[in-house]
Amino acid sequence: MRIRPVLSVLGFLLVAVGFAMLTSLGFALQYQEEISSILWSGISTVVFGSMMLLFFREETAEELGLREGFAIVTLGWIIAPLFGSLPFMVSGAIPSFTDAYFETMSGFTTTGASILTDVESLPKWLLYWRSLTHWLGGMGIIVLSLAVLPLLGIGGMQLYKAEIAGPTKDKLTPRIAETARLLWGVYVLLTALETLLLMGGGMSFFDAVCHSFATIATGGFSTKNASIAAFDSAYIEWVVTVFMFVSGTNFTLHFALLKGQFRYFKDDEFVFYLVSFLIASGIVTASILFLSPSAELETAVRHAAFSLASIMSSTGFITADFALWAPVAQITILFMMFPGACGGSTGGGMKNIRVLLLLKAAMNEIKKLIHPKLVVPIRHNGRMVEPEILFTIAGFTILYLVTFSTATILLAATGLDLLTSFSAAVSAMSNIGPGLGSVGPTANYAHLTDLAKWILNACMLLGRLEIYTVFVLLSSSFWKK
Repeated sequence: MRIRPVLSVLGFLLVAVGFAMLTSLGFALQYQEEISSILWSGISTVVFGSMMLLFFREETAEELGLREGFAIVTLGWIIAPLFGSLPFMVSGAIPSFTDAYFETMSGFTTTGASILTDVESLPKWLLYWRSLTHWLGGMGIIVLSLAVLPLLGIGGMQLYKAEIAGPTKDKLTPRIAETARLLWGVYVLLTALETLLLMGGGMSFFDAVCHSFATIATGGFSTKNASIAAFDSAYIEWVVTVFMFVSGTNFTLHFALLKGQFRYFKDDEFVFYLVSFLIASGIVTASILFLSPSAELETAVRHAAFSLASIMSSTGFITADFALWAPVAQITILFMMFPGACGGSTGGGMKNIRVLLLLKAAMNEIKKLIHPKLVVPIRHNGRMVEPEILFTIAGFTILYLVTFSTATILLAATGLDLLTSFSAAVSAMSNIGPGLGSVGPTANYAHLTDLAKWILNACMLLGRLEIYTVFVLLSSSFWKK
């Protein structure tokens, strides 16, 4: 592996993170809050990153290799939270390094699991930075860098392969830098649109921006202790529900819409995602009405749709404590944590496209038992799926389940009950945030031991980078010449 270009790109990423921190100055000045913590954290990050960028920069520009691509992505997601936690520690809001790193890793991975018990007591600039970690991590600080990597003399195709979520990679243009710009263009447009709609519902500019960052990135950090429920507005809840669902959809479909091509219902994964959402919402709505017959239909539908959109997109916002709902509703929500969002979205989970293709493969096997000589190729969007892709998906699923099971056992070993261990593991790996048990929607992760928090840090990282990207670095063959 060529170490110098790896460290050089990581330096650039730190420079980007540092300048992003410094944008918090605007809100600090507006609300007349202290600025020394921002300046120290932001400038230190920029200086350190600049030193890495300049010292390790190579004169001869070469395309990044496979090893360098995987190393940069994985190490980037470890180092970004390390420096991103500085504002929390320097300001004294979260003095513990473990807690500060957990909060920041949760932000960059768009998990939304928090150790904070009173977010409203934090200064506005810090709440903004907390939400901004979501937004940067949502589409990926690595993907953001692809648009400027040519300026460093380094191509970015290997980074794109390692970072973009999902088993298939739809390139929007032949040039990867242009692809990154187009994706970010869609991302910024959706963020701006939601901000305007939330302000139209009575939110302040500050709250609208922070919640839009969290929604479009499918993160879930809120500026309020009660999350979206604090605004007590059906309009705001429906706006957030729609944008959570949209953010869990493959962004290439949104890009196609901007070009005048409505391809949503021509995409098998989106149809599967939509049908799953409608069926699950129907089950939860029925359970709410059964448990509370006097409840209004619109309220039941709204709470069910919001909760399912939040869980399936891996956002993690809440408007109701689903831990108090009927067991059938809780189980439905828990099961929907596994498939999560669509491939090519900012959401987490195993991805609907993987689940859909595995279901198609399973149905094919049933048909073969009845008709052994029958040959029916598995198709997705009208195209035949290569066996290699199915093998990759099967391998991912096994790794996901083994990792999830191991994490559940390790969390239980730290003293957590079974329900909490199970839901915390799947919530972290699917980058959702709230779980059940002692980490339910109205609780947080502050009471966990430091060991449990580091286990969940690993789960969040593995989930965000879809396991293979991290595990490949642990393979001995990866390091062989």
